[in-house]
Amino acid sequence: MIKFWGGPCGPGGAGGVLPGQAGGRGDVPLGEEELVAKVGGKGFAFIGLAGGTVSVKCGRDAAEAGEWRERYPGAVTSSHYVGRYGWNSVDWTGPVPDDEVRELIDASYDAAVAALPKSRRPS
Repeated sequence: MIKFWGGPCGPGGAGGVLPGQAGGRGDVPLGEEELVAKVGGKGFAFIGLAGGTVSVKCGRDAAEAGEWRERYPGAVTSSHYVGRYGWNSVDWTGPVPDDEVRELIDASYDAAVAALPKSRRPS
């Protein structure tokens, strides 16, 4: 199971972002069932606490994100509204190994940090 801020993510869990992501913060602006992980005010992961999914940027574009969907059909799907920009929804309770879910979240975090102005990047 993926752990967020030292506790399991899910109803009753600690919630948040993964340890080791400098400047990462968790917020629940859309209600208690979805946690938005942000760095420098920019979202990099949308964690569905009730559904066991996390939406992350999976590449530079939709084609790269599609490679993940082909690799894990049904467990990785195009994210609603932002799928065309390379965002996928990943079932972190299913067949995608935890280390690969972590890799995807880390890559989404790195992409968000790279898009920030230098003054807003974590040190």
